[in-house]
Amino acid sequence: MTVVAAALADWALNLSFSDLPDDVVRATRLRILDVIGLALAGGETQFGRGTRQAAMAMASDGPSRIWGAGDRVGLGAAALTNASCAQALEFDDTHNESIVHMSSPAVAAGLALADTRRVSGRELIAAVAVANEISCRAGSVASGQFHKRGLHPTGLFAPFGVTALAARVLGADSSTLAHAFGICGSFASGVLECWVDGTQSKFLHSGWAAQSGIAAALLADAGVSGPPRVFEGRFGLFASHLQDPDVPRDFGRLTDDLGSHWESRNSSFKPYPAAHVLHPYIDAVLRARREHAIAPSDVERIDCPVAAFIVPIVCEPVEEKVAPATQAHGRVCLQYTIAEALSLGALGRTAYESYNDAAIRALARRVHYYVDPDYPGPGRFKGAVHITLRDGHRIDAVQEHNLGSPENPMSESELRAKFDDNAVGVLDALQRDRLAAAIADVAYLDDVSVIAGLTIRDNTKRTKDGL
Repeated sequence: MTVVAAALADWALNLSFSDLPDDVVRATRLRILDVIGLALAGGETQFGRGTRQAAMAMASDGPSRIWGAGDRVGLGAAALTNASCAQALEFDDTHNESIVHMSSPAVAAGLALADTRRVSGRELIAAVAVANEISCRAGSVASGQFHKRGLHPTGLFAPFGVTALAARVLGADSSTLAHAFGICGSFASGVLECWVDGTQSKFLHSGWAAQSGIAAALLADAGVSGPPRVFEGRFGLFASHLQDPDVPRDFGRLTDDLGSHWESRNSSFKPYPAAHVLHPYIDAVLRARREHAIAPSDVERIDCPVAAFIVPIVCEPVEEKVAPATQAHGRVCLQYTIAEALSLGALGRTAYESYNDAAIRALARRVHYYVDPDYPGPGRFKGAVHITLRDGHRIDAVQEHNLGSPENPMSESELRAKFDDNAVGVLDALQRDRLAAAIADVAYLDDVSVIAGLTIRDNTKRTKDGL
């Protein structure tokens, strides 16, 4: 039986840019744009400023840049900061089945490494595509089992994708990468207690994934060993984190049809800065509001059918979900999110600033859920709202596939508009155009470090303009 890590390593290091399907190349390019815009927006938050400050305290005067600010810090610190900031608004893309946020750590790690050595655009695309594929596949071995145990799949599985990315950039061989996977697995973490009180540590998981993957690859490249049976071994990741022997583990999801089946295709961009399982409900309630001119005062109650697996993620405990403790908390609350979307008519970059609004919280208490056994499990996000008005009239809206999914994709123009809105606080229109153009042509760049340079705020011009 082939060791899983060895099979993954052979594929990850031997795949070339020319092996990538055109749609995977296009999606990867758009993911780079999306992640950078999100990191620029996240860097402007209190969380982003704190993460940047910590990065500079840990590793100042290094080779790699923090996007937007331009500070040069250590390789790992830059990857940590940029990936964490990209997750800060809960706005980065997600693999539908595993709910792994794969692109923010991969893009951040790839560009941090590109500040330390020459990386071509084609190699960046191939490395990010490989990283995303491995992260999605690892998260699918036992999908749906980790959130219910209070573990964040991004923290557990995205580091493996970044490890492969870093090994490619470092020029490692397959044996070295297999050991790096073993080292990476020993770092596995991602506790979700922050969902109870609305604190911010979950946003660090993308950053920790970026930093951990780079560290694992560098350690293995320097001769440090790790267990190659880290996935399927007696004390491997799945045995240690899923100790119930009856929980199925399909390790074929990691290795079957590599190169012909791209699991990362089954991922969604995010039009809203909220937990991805909430998106079809947001789609539905916003459409109902537009089509029927519903005012919050008109609403008697809203009922939402849900799949059982999302209940502990976004529906319960009810008292937490109707009255979030913080902005971060609101992003994982079904009841409050539906109420804010209906009240404000949109959920964008500045969503959840009204998390303490009494009227929205009152409406949230009129939002209810019930488990519908016919709703799909992990892999497809379906939602519906059944709105009962005070006059007895009922309005139903169903969203079969969330906006941003492969079945209901966002257009390139929609993703560019999202990027512009996220980057507007850091880059002016000309700077955004230059950065977007460089990313659009990334496959033709000889040195992608130019991209990080184009993210840097022009403080002189902004001061002159009074911004």
